[in-house]
Amino acid sequence: MKKWYSLLLLLIAFSSCALQKQKPKNTLPQWMKGSFTDDYSIHYTITDAAFRMDSIALYHIISWNEKEKYLVVKNDQSNRSEKGLYTRIDYEILPDMQPFEWAFCFTVYDAANPSIASQHPPANRSILKNGCNGFPFTRLKRRL
Repeated sequence: MKKWYSLLLLLIAFSSCALQKQKPKNTLPQWMKGSFTDDYSIHYTITDAAFRMDSIALYHIISWNEKEKYLVVKNDQSNRSEKGLYTRIDYEILPDMQPFEWAFCFTVYDAANPSIASQHPPANRSILKNGCNGFPFTRLKRRL
């Protein structure tokens, strides 16, 4: 019995250490996290783990490419369309468009896997008015 108890304690201690050492692999920048509203009054909540559009859709963040300015997310199974597929979200910071802080584009929203989503050609950030597959980027401002 004592051997079994010692093994259990060792397993608990190891699990605790492993959990403490795990850090989010893609912690988003602070400016991207929080509650936002877009041009169309849709509300967004963005965390290190999720990109939520009101009750419309939920996307689970898989990776963040800081250099190329995009996220790869997995579409939630409860979404109305493209359930379980992958989306690439390109973004651009908007330093001169207050109150809007940044803008995004669902560059591709129905990729079969994260690799296909990340390899999709980027949106055209130089023309925000129609650089998102012929549509405007969605601008976000912080909700107070």
